[in-house]
Amino acid sequence: MMFWILTILVSLAFSPAALADGGHDSQAVPTLKNQTTTSAIITDNTVTLTFGPIDLPTSHDGELAASMPKHQFQLPKDMYMIGYKSAVFTKDGRELPRNYLHHILMLNNDKPNVSCPGEPLFFAGAGLEMTETHFPDGYGVKLAKGEHLMSIVAFYHKAPPTKDVMATFTMYMAPADKPVKEMDVYQVGVNVVCYSKFGQRGADQTDEGIEIKPGVQVHRAPLKFLMDGCVKFAYPHGHDELLMIALEDTTNQQTLLRTVPDVDLTGAFREFHPHQVYTSSSGFSVLQANDYEMVMVHHHPLQSTALQHGMGNYLLYMTPGACPSPKTAPSPQ
Repeated sequence: MMFWILTILVSLAFSPAALADGGHDSQAVPTLKNQTTTSAIITDNTVTLTFGPIDLPTSHDGELAASMPKHQFQLPKDMYMIGYKSAVFTKDGRELPRNYLHHILMLNNDKPNVSCPGEPLFFAGAGLEMTETHFPDGYGVKLAKGEHLMSIVAFYHKAPPTKDVMATFTMYMAPADKPVKEMDVYQVGVNVVCYSKFGQRGADQTDEGIEIKPGVQVHRAPLKFLMDGCVKFAYPHGHDELLMIALEDTTNQQTLLRTVPDVDLTGAFREFHPHQVYTSSSGFSVLQANDYEMVMVHHHPLQSTALQHGMGNYLLYMTPGACPSPKTAPSPQ
C-alpha cells in the first residue's frame, strides 16, 4: 500500500472564520503569549494531532474552554475513523498524570450535530479518562475529503507549574480496501453537553460540571433522543469522585449502560477498565419515542473542603435506525 504523509503546522494567528462555535466573534479564540502550535500528521492508517509545547498552568478561553488556538485541518481523501487514543507528556517524553489534560475535542464543522442542533458535530475526544477506543470490527465514523475538521485542547488550569507540556490525539483509520459501516455520533450527559445551551445551566453547574456536595450525591437528567439508533460503542466521561454513570430506558424499565470507574482511596479517578466500556457489534436500540434518563453518582469526602464538580457523559457511536432485530437489553456494565 502506498504510504503518504501530509504535515500541517498552524501558528497562533488564523482567520476568525475557523471558529467552531457557530460564528461567535474572534474573542472566543484564546490569545497566548507563546507561539504554541498544533500539528497534524496524516498517514494511510492514522491521523495524529500534536498540541504544544505549552507551559502550565494556563487559562481557558471561549465557550469551549480552549488553552490553545483552535486548529483546522482537512483530509486529502475520504477516511473512516475506527478508534482513537490520547496522551499527555512533556517535550522530553516524560509521561504526565492524566488529570493534566482537561479535554480534547474533535469537531466536524461541515456535518450537523444531531444531539445538539445548530452545532458542529463533536465526533471524538477525551477528558482525564483518556480511554483508548476501538470500535467493533467493521464500523467507523466517516471523515470526508475536504471537510473542515477542528481540534480544541484544554489543559487543567490548576495543574502545578510545568514546562513544555504536550498532548497528542491519534485517530485510527480503516485501511482503504476495508468495508466499513458508517456510524453517527450522539452525545448525552447529566450535565448540559450542548454549548449552545450553557445559558440554561442551573446555578450549581459551570464549565467544570455540576457541584458535588459532601457525602453521596445522585444526579439525574431526563433525555429524549432526536434520532433512532443502534448503539455499538459508548465512550464514557467522568471526573474525580465519580462512582457510576448510567443510561436508562425508563419507558421499558431497562438499564442500558452502567459504567463504574476505577478510583483510588481518596476518590481520585484512575481509569475506566476495558470491561466497563460498552462495545458490541449487535448493539442496543435507542428510540425517539421512548423516555430515557442519565444518572451519575458521586461521593465527596465529608472532611473535604475542596470544591468539586462532576460530569457523567457518554459519546454514543451508533448506526442510524433501530437495531435490525429485537435485542435483549445489554448486561449493565
